[in-house]
Amino acid sequence: MTGRAASPPGGGDPPAGPANERFVSQAPFDPHSIEALTPEQERYYLAGQWKLMWWKLRRHKVAVFCGGLLVFMYVCAMLAELLVPYNMAARHTGFIYAPPQAVRLFHEGRFVGPFVYGLNYKLDRNTLQRTYTVDRSKIHRVRFLCRGDSYRFWGLVSLEIRLFCPARDGTLFLLGTDRMGRDMFSRLVIGSRISLTIGFIGVTISFLLGIVIGGLAGYYGGWVDAIVQRIIEVLRSFPVLPLWMALSAALPVTWSPLWIYFGITLILGLLDWTGLARAVRSKLFALREEDFATAAQLMGASPRRIIGRHLLPSFTSHLIASATLSIPAMILGETALSFLGLGLKPPITSWGVLLSEAQNINVVALYPWLMLPVVPVIVTVLTFNFLGDGLRDAADPYK
Repeated sequence: MTGRAASPPGGGDPPAGPANERFVSQAPFDPHSIEALTPEQERYYLAGQWKLMWWKLRRHKVAVFCGGLLVFMYVCAMLAELLVPYNMAARHTGFIYAPPQAVRLFHEGRFVGPFVYGLNYKLDRNTLQRTYTVDRSKIHRVRFLCRGDSYRFWGLVSLEIRLFCPARDGTLFLLGTDRMGRDMFSRLVIGSRISLTIGFIGVTISFLLGIVIGGLAGYYGGWVDAIVQRIIEVLRSFPVLPLWMALSAALPVTWSPLWIYFGITLILGLLDWTGLARAVRSKLFALREEDFATAAQLMGASPRRIIGRHLLPSFTSHLIASATLSIPAMILGETALSFLGLGLKPPITSWGVLLSEAQNINVVALYPWLMLPVVPVIVTVLTFNFLGDGLRDAADPYK
């Protein structure tokens, strides 16, 4: 008990005198009886939404690991030319369909350092298969922070420095070569720049459309919501892959590879906003009836301000989790279109373009390393999905 006189049922101050004994606590107020909060409890109760979300995400070890892995992949994509031994289009005509070379440290029990053995080439006249044998007499040491072929970093600065290079007059094919003798590892790392960024650009377009269209439908309702819902139902009734293929085939063949890239990104973004629009609509239907939204309306706030400053921030964490789950769908869409020959085309390189080399099953059976570009696609999709699951759990106030 606090020692404060309780108000009578009719309101006002309690009457004075002995008749008021039933309204007054018999125990005096003791300020020392209130237990003080510990610093940890005070830090928790005063924390904001984003800090609470971060604390919950840190307990999700798999999501944190996947987030760090994605950061590492995007940093590598930004510095791609520095991290590969060859230029993307560099050809080695004497090593067509060369197998991957394993990096070794010891030769005949003696420590040599990072090196690869040389390759001897032979053509089978009966099967026309190129066969390579390891020549242990040829030791090609790997050089670090060395000068290699000249390249233009991000198309702006001409550089020659690389993280590692093959030995002079040697080879270094970590993932083998393709039908034109181009290093698969170099093309895989440089192609990650296109495959990883196309997801972010596409999600940005789809989020703008989903938030605006879904926000209008959820806030106004009525005929606006009815029209938006019919548009969404029509778009979702089409099979996704055939629709992507039809729109990609409609792109002019005279466009440059850069315009094709932006065209594919725009197509992926224009067709992926429907799911987010429905989520935003359902959230706004519930939030627009809350007291803070009604108070903003009574104060004369415009609908744009109410939606942008009051309603959308209430479930921003949900939008972030939705974004991490939408990006892998964009990456898979570009990979599928490029694999079928309707997406990006050389000289632009992406994981889908690299996989188009593996369309012939006979070639894959002879040279299985051509399927290696599917590995980063699987890893990227899984990491985004695990990170999205962690963000969704961290953003859920009931968990």
